[in-house]
Amino acid sequence: MKIIPSDKTTERLPLTEQIRRGEVLDPNCPSREILRHITSRWGLLILLALSDDTLRFSELRRKVGGVSEKMLAQTLQSLEEDGFVDRRSFPVVPPHVEYSLTPLGIEVKDQVSGLANWLESNLHRVMKQRSLRVVGENE
Repeated sequence: MKIIPSDKTTERLPLTEQIRRGEVLDPNCPSREILRHITSRWGLLILLALSDDTLRFSELRRKVGGVSEKMLAQTLQSLEEDGFVDRRSFPVVPPHVEYSLTPLGIEVKDQVSGLANWLESNLHRVMKQRSLRVVGENE
């Protein structure tokens, strides 16, 4: 993690504002935890699911097929803490909560969308490599 050298100006800033650039290869850098939130299976899928929509919890769970309520809630909480997801609660009965991407969430979604698009476009190539490997192991 890179921290701006201390001077009279930066000493007055909170530590979070002094940090300018993370180092993901450094095991002690907080960027590692954030990277884990973004690139976890559910984190990435939630970011993609919220790309164009504001969704309620149940709508998001349906859109991200296969995620349990517990994992969805935990992942949303992490993404919200990191500033990627906005949770908006309405004071009604039954409770009404909506989730959407923040501007920071849109930026990170744009980055992971490239990976998802590449995977969808090249799935056939990966599956072919897998099948070739299985055939080679059985011989």
